[in-house]
Amino acid sequence: MRSAFAIRLRRDSLRLACRAEAHASASARVSEGWKIFLVVLAGVVALHTLRANAQGRGGSPLKPASQAAPIDITGNWVSYVTEDWRFRMITPPKGDYTRVPLTPEGRKLADSWNPAADEAAGQQCKAYGAAAIMRVPARFRVAWSDEQTLRVESDAGMQTRIFRFAPSSPPRGRTWQGHSIANWDTPARKLVVTTTNLRAGYLRRNGVPYSTDARVTEYFVIAPVGQNDQALIVTTIVEDPRYLQRPFVVSSHFKRDTDPSRWSPAPCVATW
Repeated sequence: MRSAFAIRLRRDSLRLACRAEAHASASARVSEGWKIFLVVLAGVVALHTLRANAQGRGGSPLKPASQAAPIDITGNWVSYVTEDWRFRMITPPKGDYTRVPLTPEGRKLADSWNPAADEAAGQQCKAYGAAAIMRVPARFRVAWSDEQTLRVESDAGMQTRIFRFAPSSPPRGRTWQGHSIANWDTPARKLVVTTTNLRAGYLRRNGVPYSTDARVTEYFVIAPVGQNDQALIVTTIVEDPRYLQRPFVVSSHFKRDTDPSRWSPAPCVATW
């Protein structure tokens, strides 16, 4: 016969085994419960994201960019040069890069500027690229190409900029106007445009350079002038790790041009 000790030992072993099994079962239930909770949570997050993507700012349904615009920058505009006259209205002398935070390499390149060589090489549009075109004294026409695309044309240099509100990849090859992605900052009532994929060009007509690594960010806002007029203010920020020590920031002003007959397209020139 088994001793009382052996019987008691077997009974305790069975009790422990039952407890372990119960614990394992409870743990499995908890684990399964967590899995279910996480799946439900993921579904809630996904639903919230879909709703957020289906709505514009302020909770309204997402609209095409042309309909969602908090400001209207379409129409004809003309440069209103109230500052930096000597850098914009005439060609500054070689080596005048006042207030441009050039790197030593950038200064060396600016000091070697040769407009005749630019003309001969077919590079006379270097001062009309996206990093500088809004500084060129010119007339601009802004219109919607479609619901998601703004077109900005300048008569000086005969340049055309395309602002895409729909996501898109840069095309192959670099251009003077690069690849521009736009979005509306509705609360601030402004248009934000980021441009990359640029050909190397000039920040100023006298050879002050920016490289193909340049990134241009622009902010377009409308400001009232007097009782009935409006001004378009464009703040341009150029970042270039090669030729600039820090971002180069300028502000350009435009007023509405009510006489379309003044539109006068002219090709790029190396100097004026």
